[in-house]
Amino acid sequence: MLLSLTNAPRDYAWGSDSLLAGLEGRAPSGKPEAEVWFGDHPGDPSDVTGGGTLDQVTGGTLPYLLKLLAAGRPLSIQVHPTIAQAREGWARESGLAEDDPQRNYRDDNHKPELIVALSETFESLSGLRPVPDSLRLLDALSDAAGVVELRRRLRADGDVLRDAIGWLLGGEAQTEVDDIIAAVTAADEETDAGEWATTLRAIAGVAATYPGDPGVVVALLMNHVVLRRGEGVFLRAGLLHAYLSGLGVEIMAASDNVLRGGLTPKRIDVPELLSILDTVPGEVPVLRPTAEGAITHYPVPVPDFALARIALAGTPITLPVSGPTMVLTTAGSVHVTTGSGEQLDVAVGAVAFAAADEGSLTLSGDGEAFVASPGRDTPV
Repeated sequence: MLLSLTNAPRDYAWGSDSLLAGLEGRAPSGKPEAEVWFGDHPGDPSDVTGGGTLDQVTGGTLPYLLKLLAAGRPLSIQVHPTIAQAREGWARESGLAEDDPQRNYRDDNHKPELIVALSETFESLSGLRPVPDSLRLLDALSDAAGVVELRRRLRADGDVLRDAIGWLLGGEAQTEVDDIIAAVTAADEETDAGEWATTLRAIAGVAATYPGDPGVVVALLMNHVVLRRGEGVFLRAGLLHAYLSGLGVEIMAASDNVLRGGLTPKRIDVPELLSILDTVPGEVPVLRPTAEGAITHYPVPVPDFALARIALAGTPITLPVSGPTMVLTTAGSVHVTTGSGEQLDVAVGAVAFAAADEGSLTLSGDGEAFVASPGRDTPV
């Protein structure tokens, strides 16, 4: 079985006015376009060309959700739960309606995710920076009272990152937050901000979009990661992150569980975010494409999904199919043929969906495609 899938862009406020339209070669819609979902998640199942939605075909059993993501402004600072945390939260909120605004958990699944850049650069905040490095960054700022207090808290004993984030987001540190944001803006305007110039410029941009938001200062404690086209990062459960700008292909476990801490008009639940936040600091490794070969794999340590980038240049490429598989075209011309002989031309921004029993898929043409499938049975 080979199906053609499409979906309408979701118009979240942080969406880009032009990135998705530019990818698909059409005129902008005139409103933000943030995400296009390809999957059978009940929140927005894909449309099947010819009628119906994908969940009517799969019964809602697809273990992954594939997306095009276009950020025109910063997304919320957020974390996603583990399976155990999601199940506990879902059960705890069982008395709430599924659309209740007080609900934190939309399903009982975890949401590890991988993002791969499609734009020339994709800017993000990924994970918490080691504390000594954040103290060096703060040394590049003035000695405003808020900066001094944040330094003091980061030099204390215990889980200083959790404590500092709780303090910043708890509602009682607004004076210090305003001090720190002003110091960041002033440092960014200096002619030489040293090794932290790029990071300070990014955080100053976040502050300009969300003036006075405590999440701006939390962002100051996070790794500023700039992906080049074809590079990706994997975000494990509990890892604090926020995308800032750019176009990418995103794949995740089939879940819509998001706990937000700032930079958003949506629901924020600081105690719940802190309860699932992983405060182990460190750089998040960038997954880089290989210099040779038409296929780039992005290895991830979860069984829910796998993703590969295929660069087509006239020579057909045949891939094995061991589970329900999607082929998303992101450039040029891509033609898909199944092991049973079904064929489909896949337009840029659309997906071909093949059932698990096809055995193989052959991709041909001259372009770029991303192939999504269930992952190997590796530990979560």
